[in-house]
Amino acid sequence: MGVKGSEDAAVGSGSEPARFVIANLAPTVDAGRHPIKRVLGDPCPVTADILRDGHDVLAGRIAFRGPGDAAWRYAPLAYDYDTDRWHGSFLPDRLGRWTYTIEAWTDRVATWRRALAARVDAGRDLEADLREGAALLHAAARHAPAAVSATIERAAAALGRADAAPAARAATALRADALPELVARHLPVPDRTRHVDDLVVIVDRERARFAAWYELFPRSSSPVPGRHGTLRDAAERLPAIAALGFDVVYLPPVHPIGRTHRKGPNGAPTAGPDDPGSPWAIGGSAGGHTAIEPALGTLADFDHLVAVAARHGLEIALDFAPHCSPDHPWIREHPDWFVRRADGSLKCAENPPYTFEDIVPVDFWCADRAALWTAWRDVVLFWVAHGVRAFRVDNPHTKPFAFWEWLIAEVTRAHPDVLFLAEAFTRPKTLRALAALGFSQSYTYFIWRTTAAELRAYLTDLTRGEFAEFLRPAFFPTTPDVLHAYLQTGGRAAFRVRLLLAATLSPLYGIYSGYELCEGIPLRPGGEEYLDSEKFQLRQRDYDAAGNLNDDLRALNGLRRRHRALQRVDNVAFHDAGAEQLLWYSKRGDAPEETLLVVVNLDPHQTRESMVEVPLDLLGLGEDATFEVEDLLSGERYAWRGRRAYVRLDPADRVGQIFRLHAPGAPA
Repeated sequence: MGVKGSEDAAVGSGSEPARFVIANLAPTVDAGRHPIKRVLGDPCPVTADILRDGHDVLAGRIAFRGPGDAAWRYAPLAYDYDTDRWHGSFLPDRLGRWTYTIEAWTDRVATWRRALAARVDAGRDLEADLREGAALLHAAARHAPAAVSATIERAAAALGRADAAPAARAATALRADALPELVARHLPVPDRTRHVDDLVVIVDRERARFAAWYELFPRSSSPVPGRHGTLRDAAERLPAIAALGFDVVYLPPVHPIGRTHRKGPNGAPTAGPDDPGSPWAIGGSAGGHTAIEPALGTLADFDHLVAVAARHGLEIALDFAPHCSPDHPWIREHPDWFVRRADGSLKCAENPPYTFEDIVPVDFWCADRAALWTAWRDVVLFWVAHGVRAFRVDNPHTKPFAFWEWLIAEVTRAHPDVLFLAEAFTRPKTLRALAALGFSQSYTYFIWRTTAAELRAYLTDLTRGEFAEFLRPAFFPTTPDVLHAYLQTGGRAAFRVRLLLAATLSPLYGIYSGYELCEGIPLRPGGEEYLDSEKFQLRQRDYDAAGNLNDDLRALNGLRRRHRALQRVDNVAFHDAGAEQLLWYSKRGDAPEETLLVVVNLDPHQTRESMVEVPLDLLGLGEDATFEVEDLLSGERYAWRGRRAYVRLDPADRVGQIFRLHAPGAPA
């Protein structure tokens, strides 16, 4: 389903050749192969080229309809002479998959009026033009309701009166304001042409674009050191997480964990009798992907967790990992669903450079593919029925693209509020393809972008052009799998820097529990794995321990909720910081006083100072303006003048500042 070139981009009725060219529709993704994405409440702007031979006046409109609608609705298109483009928008009013396209036709009434005006100005004979106008009005009257028809017929009769001067009749016709629209509404359109393709926009709920995620291992939630935590214990943690300002609590898999090849502490190939194993080694004697690990509790406990989350304004996101442990019930029930070696043994999972002996990959292209894919869909729907509306998807790039496109469409057709976050730590084009085919949000390479130049380039790529129409970047400074060297060596200041960047650069961000305690010890020098990784063992934490980042989290999440400028990603712009270790950027608001300016010291070890360039145009200020800004993090105010302002950031005290034009009485 692509937008074709101008030579065949429009179709006429039946087998007739197209009279119009409708081309270069925007926005599109992959020339219309994949949908664009919007959030409920956002208008969907559409632009296009509409062309035909001659000099007649053209008209166009957007035809659109929502999921399940049989009838089309319409929104007008307006022509902009300077850009030679047609512009319009429509407003979807519910979640789901919307379809839209462009229609064009000749505006016969406007064409006639323009020709009539030209002949009046030229002093030409008007009688033939007046008769043509009367004929148009009569044609419209025949297709109009009785009351409207009578009005149009009276106008037609006045236009054709032989006893009135042609100039007077023409002047009356050209003065009429409401009549042309009334006539055009009922006049048959013999050359209406529709674009060859219907395009698609996915309309999601707001949390698809704006949310703060918190990753929590329930088994580490016990208040008793050494005891395996439960889902009930995790529920007790939720009020504290909500108080920090988070929106989503993401749980790694909560299903039974296999025994075969169970990993020990730090991924040791042999586990002790009490080692819990990796939650991603799914399936055992207690069941598979629709069961609960017995050490965590029961399905009723999971339902309790979801209910407690809702009472505190949180929602539970669940990990969806479509692979199995060697003990999964499906291996006995459906042995042909799994990848086997030449000797018949099960193949273990690999995600280079890692090998996972405790995980068995699924053969998504097996002979029983339809049943396998349906089984995975039903797993997702099972948890949807238990209140889960967001899924973090494990390693989607190791499963077929076609599967994800099918699965996401299947689930969201019935449940358009369900969201999918892709853990796509893979090649850039693969990450892009997964986002285009339907994932609501995507992990990105933010973890590995640590310098000012890298961040500027990466954010520019993510927020400009086609990318911005479908990719929603989620910035996580760490995950259970990845601890970057910047955090290993930068101490508490480094954790504060990355948190400030993640929370202000993208409206979607998250942390993995323990981040607020600045856990940064690697398993080995030069590696990115944690020492004593929670993936393989229990971790009890004191979340109020000295040096925690709870105040930072509360402040940043509060600012994100109060300031719309932090709820978008496409409004970021970078400015001259005067020093390479400083990142200086704006988040444009709906008005100059709502625009935020953010400066961050990327050097966690040294104080940095500079004269930064103030984007006065974004603030609505003149070159020599004197004004006051407020640091929303500290409440301090500064008097600035003109285009340069002084900033100084000591990482031992503050790693960054968020400025706004000070307006007395405005919320902080």
